[in-house]
Amino acid sequence: MPSNIPQKILDAQAEFVKRVGGDWALVTAGTEQDGWNTMTIGWGTAGVLWSRPTLTVFVHPWRYTHQFLIDNDYFTVQLFDNVHKPDLGVLGSKSGRDGNKVALTGLTPKPLEHGMTFEEATTTFVCKKIYSHAIDLDVMDASIRNGLGAFYATDAHTVFVGELVEVL
Repeated sequence: MPSNIPQKILDAQAEFVKRVGGDWALVTAGTEQDGWNTMTIGWGTAGVLWSRPTLTVFVHPWRYTHQFLIDNDYFTVQLFDNVHKPDLGVLGSKSGRDGNKVALTGLTPKPLEHGMTFEEATTTFVCKKIYSHAIDLDVMDASIRNGLGAFYATDAHTVFVGELVEVL
């Protein structure tokens, strides 16, 4: 690991990796002024890329949050205590296209300099988007692709890599 990355960031990255797959997280993009959306994620990675601490999230193009990730230079990722897992279930199953899905939860939106978070988040990662691309299904290991099912057969998730600029 590059020695210039603060221990607080390294510890937060490890916590993200430990929790995203089972406890879930939220990825949020946009601003209070221009509009924003959030969604639940169960996939993600953290590490060092190009000597920078990073978080990587994967979002399917049909998700409403996808366009917010495309259109904005920053995104945030939030972790929560398990008491909020039902809220994350709502945010992963409802679309912001259809209305204010956050209003269906007990979460309180909170604007930041570079995006949005929630008062109830135990950790918020502020990420500057430094790279994105669609996953190439033709080069994906067949056992993984076959295991994803018909939903992912033709449309791939987009990979969004964010430089981790702040942990709140």
